[in-house]
Amino acid sequence: MSVFRQTVRIRDCDVSFNRKLRPSCLFSLMQEASIDHTEQLGAGRDKTLDRGFLWVLTRQKVLINRLPEYDEQVLFKSWPGETMHVLFPRYYRMLDAAGQLLLSASALWTLIDARTRSFIFPQKEGIAVPGEITGNEIPLPSGIRSLPVQQQRHFSVPYSHTDINGHMNNIRYIDECENMIPNIAAERNLTEISVEYAHEILLGEEMDISLGTQDQTFFFSGDGGAHYFSLLLRYAE
Repeated sequence: MSVFRQTVRIRDCDVSFNRKLRPSCLFSLMQEASIDHTEQLGAGRDKTLDRGFLWVLTRQKVLINRLPEYDEQVLFKSWPGETMHVLFPRYYRMLDAAGQLLLSASALWTLIDARTRSFIFPQKEGIAVPGEITGNEIPLPSGIRSLPVQQQRHFSVPYSHTDINGHMNNIRYIDECENMIPNIAAERNLTEISVEYAHEILLGEEMDISLGTQDQTFFFSGDGGAHYFSLLLRYAE
């Protein structure tokens, strides 16, 4: 069974002042594990990046029992599901030192042409990522239900938010959304994150980030020249 495993110690730069793992750092860990494991499975940069093909995320979903804290050692696991046409499902689990489940996640990746930004058909290009079924998969991410807008702010993509693909990196979306609800993000226990990346946004481009809330659920939407993203954060009562 091909499951990526990595032991991680949570560093001071990975947490906020509440000493819990930042969701954006969790997303970074998921992203790097996905890339590392995909390379191990034979779909590394010689098959993708060096040919002008870019890995991009389309959706992510995380279900959280508890976020790990500063200096805690955790076991992180990741594995691919069966490829679905142009979509590459991937799953994740994080366990504490006692083997207790901290969180589970799923994501949908795809490949695009760096020049045209259109989808790549992996079978046609000889790119294959063998899938696994472990029995620990959570449902793949689906659509996110919007909430009426209660707050909005204007945003322009800074240089520090861009990545190797030339657009705003996925981990920056959640940082910007948490910045709109700092007290909630710091004080309440996060139980779910769902994100849909609908359209890439480039350096210097602008969007309005809208926020709607109901009970302990917070819905964010980025819109401007296109609909860029939808993001949901749910917290415990």
